[in-house]
Amino acid sequence: MKELFRRTGSRFTSDQNRRDAQIPDDIWVKCPSCGEIIYQKQLNENLKVCPKCGFHMRLTGHEWLGLLDVGSFEEQDNHLWPEDPLRFVSAQGGYAEKLKEAQQRTGLIDAVISGLGTINGLPLSVAVCDFTFMGASMGSVYGEKVLRAAERAAELHVPLLTINRSGGARMQEGVISLMQMAKISMALTRLTAVRQPHISLLVDPCYGGVTASYASVADIIIAEPGANIGFAGKRVIEQTIRQKLPADFQTAEFVLNNGMVDMVVSRTELRPLLGRLLRLYQGTRKAV
Repeated sequence: MKELFRRTGSRFTSDQNRRDAQIPDDIWVKCPSCGEIIYQKQLNENLKVCPKCGFHMRLTGHEWLGLLDVGSFEEQDNHLWPEDPLRFVSAQGGYAEKLKEAQQRTGLIDAVISGLGTINGLPLSVAVCDFTFMGASMGSVYGEKVLRAAERAAELHVPLLTINRSGGARMQEGVISLMQMAKISMALTRLTAVRQPHISLLVDPCYGGVTASYASVADIIIAEPGANIGFAGKRVIEQTIRQKLPADFQTAEFVLNNGMVDMVVSRTELRPLLGRLLRLYQGTRKAV
């Protein structure tokens, strides 16, 4: 009898392993908000927005480029490589090693992808943050890419779209990372001078020096539903002021009600909205 049960158990395990091997791990996704089990293909077609509760899952930088017309994106400044000017070392290891690991894991050189593209045939300059690269922290290459995207928009007389998600300044570059805030903000004045808009999209999460500088210095500021937006984190603020903050504090809806952003727009409605905005500004573009 013992042998019979052993054989049955072994046979069941073998069959189970066979079935598991036939089902890819990424076919189904569980919504982190409502727990709904979603077919991966259906989720991708819905731009990674849960069809049941509307929760917006995070996109990579390259996935965000799907807002543009197919095949229209031309990457720029991909020759810029981050350096380790402070020879920064912490208990978790050196900065140079962290950069190398992030580059190998993500396939990116740094946290920003920048270039030119079109939406509904209308040209624009684009800078997109990718949170998978060191939390999209803002270092020298990040700042230089956004600056060049702004200057390129000014030179070509086209709008600038920044898609902003970040944990803040990159501490491993010290004061150099903090300089990027002023540097990008100054570049945006050139865009203003040629009467071209900066459209800033804030997605979850957007914190620190990015929120405190260029991401909030825009003609139109859009946020995704439920995105966390702020400077310092909620827990840090509560500990500092010794008061309990509202449950929805620093959400996109909260900052909209308090005048920090112009609109909160679902990802599924974002491309049509951007197309309309670009048409409104089309008359300010010079022939180049």
